[in-house]
Amino acid sequence: MSNEIHVLSMGQMMPDVDAALAQSFVVHRTVDRPIDEILAEHGPRIRAIATRGREKTDAAMMARLPKLEIVANFGVGYDSIDVPATVARDIIVTNTPDVLNDEVADFTVGLLLSTIRELPQADAHLRAGNWLKSPYRLTASLRDRTVGMIGMGRIGRAIASRITAFDVPVVYYARRAQPDVPWRHVPNLLDLAREVDTLVVIVPGGPETRHLINADVLKALGPRGIVINVARGSVVDETALIAALKDGTIHGAGLDVFADEPRVPQELITLDNAVLVPHVGSGTHHTRARMGQLVVDNLRSWFDGNGPVTPIPESKWPR
Repeated sequence: MSNEIHVLSMGQMMPDVDAALAQSFVVHRTVDRPIDEILAEHGPRIRAIATRGREKTDAAMMARLPKLEIVANFGVGYDSIDVPATVARDIIVTNTPDVLNDEVADFTVGLLLSTIRELPQADAHLRAGNWLKSPYRLTASLRDRTVGMIGMGRIGRAIASRITAFDVPVVYYARRAQPDVPWRHVPNLLDLAREVDTLVVIVPGGPETRHLINADVLKALGPRGIVINVARGSVVDETALIAALKDGTIHGAGLDVFADEPRVPQELITLDNAVLVPHVGSGTHHTRARMGQLVVDNLRSWFDGNGPVTPIPESKWPR
């Protein structure tokens, strides 16, 4: 592999990923220089992008990279990438599926239990010395709930399997029924929301799922309702969710993702019936290392002439 292959690295990569990329490529990092400066000086030579997915990889930016061949995304979701623009130019896009399924599924169950049993709030109660004055209030329970999965992809299946192990009924909503899963498909989202009292959201982001969980869905979920979002912030109408949490339309929410990360509305922060964490579903040393290695493997495989390792479906590989 030529060490003269220029790669644009967008966002804060882990040191091991930076080091691995630097062994094989000439890397231009947006954490070191403004992206406009990099593109002005090196745009005509850049053949690949490695991205954390926090910054937009849009058609206008890619137009400044005439030799771009591949975009390697760090993460499963790739809604920050203008996929139609890549398809039009025959640019391959890769992501990091499977290596984070179990980690995110484990985390989701933890977030679900933390939200229902109010573990962060109980922790705060103790730390503030309030246990000396009174015991913590009784909470809701997982025992008498039915969980509705919004999405039944790889991670959704892993989450549903774990919830089923708690002897809790699971049903799911997805665009199509999955014949190889044991859970019942409900084809209408509002019908599902009326049937369950807990929603776990794990669908891709993007225009098709924007505000999928809206005021009507929250109203159908009802006053015992819990919303757990480990998908993308765009999937839940954040304004409607805040209103529903404030007025008791639903009981609570556990959120790992937000509409305008890392900016979280103060209205959410002040709510006592929301558990908020900063997009850390896959955030362990073990899993992030595997994700980073897959980014590197995709780029190395591509420029070694072996094709991408994990192309997204839209890239249609092999051609």
